[in-house]
Amino acid sequence: MVTLLIILLIIFCIALGLFVLIQNPKGGGLATGGSGSNMFGVQRTGDVLEKGTWVLLTLIVVASLAITTVGKSGNGSTGTGSKIDEQINKAATPSVLGGGAPATSTPATTPAATPKTGDSTKK
Repeated sequence: MVTLLIILLIIFCIALGLFVLIQNPKGGGLATGGSGSNMFGVQRTGDVLEKGTWVLLTLIVVASLAITTVGKSGNGSTGTGSKIDEQINKAATPSVLGGGAPATSTPATTPAATPKTGDSTKK
């Protein structure tokens, strides 16, 4: 189900990109004058492309929310990543070696703890 929604999302994104690229620019940036793109029925095509852009944008938002909802509710104990989840849980719990204390990575003696002979006794 999630794979189907992801494929639909990709198709919607590609279609939205095409709709945006097909559209004629409506303004001249900061220019305040009218543009000549409203002549000879171009306004109708612009309306259809603009409405299509908004519809595709809405579909992308709905598909993204559906993927999030299905992904969170569908990944319980039985999912595609269950083995990975088990390995993560095993790695997160500390293991006890030989029934004793957990293994540590700190050395038993540090160089500062060992006494130096020679210089401290002579003056």
